[in-house]
Amino acid sequence: MSNVKQSTSSIGAETALTHVGRDANRQYGFVNTPVVRGSTVLFESFEDLQAGKSGYGYGRHGNPTNDAVKEVITHLEGANETFLTPSGLSAISTALTAVAHAGDHILISDSAYLPTRQFCESVLRANNIEVEYYDPRIGKRISALLRDNTTAILTESPGSLTFEVQDLPAIATARGDRDIAIIADNSWATPLFYKPLELGADIVVHAGTKMFVGHSDVLFGTISTNEKWTDKIRTTYKALGVCVSPEDSFLVARGLRTLSIRMKEHQTRALDIAKWLEKQPVVQKVFHPALAQHPDHKIFMRDFTGSGSLFAFTLKSAPEKAIAAMLNQMRLFGMGYSWGGFESLILPISINDQRSVTKWREAGNLFRIHVGLEDINDLKSDLGDAIERYCSSAGF
Repeated sequence: MSNVKQSTSSIGAETALTHVGRDANRQYGFVNTPVVRGSTVLFESFEDLQAGKSGYGYGRHGNPTNDAVKEVITHLEGANETFLTPSGLSAISTALTAVAHAGDHILISDSAYLPTRQFCESVLRANNIEVEYYDPRIGKRISALLRDNTTAILTESPGSLTFEVQDLPAIATARGDRDIAIIADNSWATPLFYKPLELGADIVVHAGTKMFVGHSDVLFGTISTNEKWTDKIRTTYKALGVCVSPEDSFLVARGLRTLSIRMKEHQTRALDIAKWLEKQPVVQKVFHPALAQHPDHKIFMRDFTGSGSLFAFTLKSAPEKAIAAMLNQMRLFGMGYSWGGFESLILPISINDQRSVTKWREAGNLFRIHVGLEDINDLKSDLGDAIERYCSSAGF
């Protein structure tokens, strides 16, 4: 049995990841909370039914396996409550739906995750919600964009393609005491390295598919809220019928137990690769906020305690055939749209069709890279050979 009281706030993050959310006394002595499947919950009596006196009223509203995950993430975020969703996008869409209604105005970072933008354009605008995008480096100047009907600001720090770091405390100060929910996408750093609620955010969302799961085998999302916004999120969450299967929650709990160790390894390896790339002649720029040359490095050092696995870099401009020659023969880096797993990934990125406020002005071909857990020298060898093929095809 775990001897750590789950309400204790003084324990370290690694202890919380190991112990919070499980109690051997409640699970027949087994270390992990088992998969509890079911839809119908039986009540002992009519009186209990009337009073809702049961641990769970219906399977859609939760179960012990889901609660094991909720407890850990709530603890790590320093949140009032956490809600589990079946994907990162569903976490974002549910949070925005809860705080924005017809006639409202919301602000979205121009560097936001593309599916976030697509949800805003296809669903929110259709429901008479005005969406305005803003420069992710706007900081306190966001005050000029706030209106009487502004109800939400969505931040993503760093941006998942171009890695701008947002000045969240400045944005929160500019918001002041207005009834505007600040939503922070914290998928990159996780609550181990970044605490948006402590910096002024009200709601934190995660594509838990990435770092929380860590094994590229589960789709998952989370919404963690402060006390002020919990009821609004809960009402919308229940009304939309959002729920996560206990099987998925079990796999998420498995991933969370090793999150701290994985994040440290991803951080070390990603920084090693980023610094190595900086030294390659054909690499024009590396976009990683933990590097001193990054324009937002000071904000990063102030607000973050560590960095993630994901960053980007540009290579000297070359035709598409050079990109194909580079990527098609890679041995270790796969091409895939996710990240956060044990395997390394790389993607060519086009930015300008995903921006409406800030024009992408960096020269060269942009690539996003997720550094996995392979041998670092093997990864450098694979990247080095790929860059050679790129240069050979381009005639450099």
